[in-house]
Amino acid sequence: MRTIETTVRVEPDGTASLRVPADVPPGEHRAVLVLGDEAEAPSPRPPLEFSAYPVGLAVPTTFRREDLYHGGGS
Repeated sequence: MRTIETTVRVEPDGTASLRVPADVPPGEHRAVLVLGDEAEAPSPRPPLEFSAYPVGLAVPTTFRREDLYHGGGS
């Protein structure tokens, strides 16, 4: 006997789908489904945090016309 805790999605037509671990062999299995009193709203994810790491430009450059076009059309 094995206990698997997972989330089940119940569709408006009454069908339900769930995902089990990959090591569960295919075929029929005896299962017990216990539903909570209310449908749970998914908990909000915490915001992503990025570390402040100054990388700067890969190569020092300017945006002058002469630099962009290698000296212009001479």
